[in-house]
Amino acid sequence: MKYLIAGLGNIGKEYEKTRHNAGFEILDAFAKASNVAFATKRYGDIAEVKHKGRTFILLKPNTYMNLSGNAVNYWLQTENIPQDRLLVALDDLALPAGTIRIKGKGSDGGHNGLKHINQVLGNSNYTRLRFGIGNDFPQGYQMEYVLAKWSKDEYEALTPHFETAVDAIKSFALAGLEKTMNAYNSKELKTKN
Repeated sequence: MKYLIAGLGNIGKEYEKTRHNAGFEILDAFAKASNVAFATKRYGDIAEVKHKGRTFILLKPNTYMNLSGNAVNYWLQTENIPQDRLLVALDDLALPAGTIRIKGKGSDGGHNGLKHINQVLGNSNYTRLRFGIGNDFPQGYQMEYVLAKWSKDEYEALTPHFETAVDAIKSFALAGLEKTMNAYNSKELKTKN
């Protein structure tokens, strides 16, 4: 059984380790844990992971965030994967840093990557894993905040949460959406004292 796991982000050195690239970070953690490498193909970087009878097609679109739907739609069609086996991993300003929220469908929440995926697919009926990046910025500086790089300390603190997101993605394929939501949506980020 195949699943398409799309991690949203922007390509290029200047976007590496930025908050808006949380989706890429999650997929990089997945590939690293599975000892596979990404290959550049049409509309994105692709890696394939086999785990307990499931095949995960990991997609990091190279279309830039605002055109993510082109890559997602192309790979759903190419790999013949039904939309109920699509999971999109992305950053979320409304959640504390490192917090994970999984939902079966919903609005784009102002996220341009989701907005474009919804437009191209014609609906929003697919699973999304939102990864909290916090919202510690002055009013009017949202764009600068999401495109800023994490500090070394922030990134190190978040690394285990990227790994938890990978576990949640595997759970989605193995245990189903409901059990995964129950298991992972209740976990809160442990703050340092």
